[in-house]
Amino acid sequence: MYLGCKVPKFVTPAEAEVHQHWTVETEGRLQLHMESFFKVKKPEEVLSLLDQFGPCGEEELPLDQVFNRVLSRDMVSPEDLPGFVRSTMDGYAVRAKDTFGASEGLPALFAVVGEIKMGENPTGGVGQGQAMRISTGGMLPDGADGVVMVEYCHSLDAETIEVSSAISPLENVIQPGDDIKKGSLVLPKGHRLRPQDLGVLAGLGFGRIPVFRQPTVAIISTGDEIVSVGADLGIGQVRDINRYTLGAFCRANGAIPEFKGICPDSFERLRSLVEEGLEKADAIWLSGGSSVGTRDLTLAVFETFDDFELLVHGISISPGKPTIIARSGGKPLVGLPGHVASALIVAEVFMAPLLARLSGAKETGGIHERHLEARLSRNIESKSGREDYIRVRLRREGGEWLADPIYGKSGLISPLVEGHGMVKVGVNTEGLYEGDPVDVFLFR
Repeated sequence: MYLGCKVPKFVTPAEAEVHQHWTVETEGRLQLHMESFFKVKKPEEVLSLLDQFGPCGEEELPLDQVFNRVLSRDMVSPEDLPGFVRSTMDGYAVRAKDTFGASEGLPALFAVVGEIKMGENPTGGVGQGQAMRISTGGMLPDGADGVVMVEYCHSLDAETIEVSSAISPLENVIQPGDDIKKGSLVLPKGHRLRPQDLGVLAGLGFGRIPVFRQPTVAIISTGDEIVSVGADLGIGQVRDINRYTLGAFCRANGAIPEFKGICPDSFERLRSLVEEGLEKADAIWLSGGSSVGTRDLTLAVFETFDDFELLVHGISISPGKPTIIARSGGKPLVGLPGHVASALIVAEVFMAPLLARLSGAKETGGIHERHLEARLSRNIESKSGREDYIRVRLRREGGEWLADPIYGKSGLISPLVEGHGMVKVGVNTEGLYEGDPVDVFLFR
């Protein structure tokens, strides 16, 4: 049996003696937890500790399945793009010098000697005073070095046109390698793939793409008071909000959530779920049970696993102070606060960077990637020595953004629903004043 297991109500004297030993050991362990808890780390220290975690491995997937995935290798162009001289306009392919001096009052005459069909190699070429019809994307014929836009061409008969505007050499054409040169770096390792990136990879003939594997996150909601979303609430019970908010947060950050269920305040049951998560997932997130109360079992459970290392137990932020970050076997073990606002703000500030590292992404992740400048509509009070994250609602007034603070305790979800983002009040700041310029870190 493990420390923290519940003891039956009716026990023998011998069992009572063992239970007393467990109680003494538990109190001693809790005292150590209390001491470590109050040695909180600054947010920048926590973020630097996350650098210890790396990608979860790689795989190769078809091009149409890699949107928003992260490249695990540099992608180098195997060829020039385009591979031939092509037109960027509908018009006529000509020798540019034959148009010099052409104007509306004195147009240049050209003999039309053919038409270039899309996707085909032109037959023949153009000489002095000759032109060939060409569409956007068509391949220029031999002898031609420019394209006159159709707007500046007027047909005199089936075989003759007049051109009323001069062009320079290479005007309205793209040369081989103008877009991408053979041997050049197209996309670097660690780049998260966007729609336009899939386009260039398709243009270069990459059918299968090497990407980092998406991290899987085992999510466990803890507490005797937690029930499933479809349950009728009893006295003192609350529905499992964190399963859905944290799961959606994982998906938004390129990770795959795996729900391990609701765990009551049972040491044995919680350890079993964490053990199962460590076997099948790349990270463990527990919500609730990360503080220092006698029923908060998260750290005690984490400590029973091999190669356990406690990195963080307490962060100087509000809300979200009682956060645990540890590792076992190289995998992150995270104890998030049970209150939904605390859990989501810790996720925005710290778990997004963690998922970026597990995904192999070059971007740091987190709140600093999505922000805009606004002015505070009223004062914000804060306590020195911690970072405060105040939810705000944005509105446009007088050509600028105003941020209206939304106050609410960490157990309330409505300020997150009503808010567009949050404002950070620094560790050494006791508040912000009405009219102060602030960065609003935007929710997704």
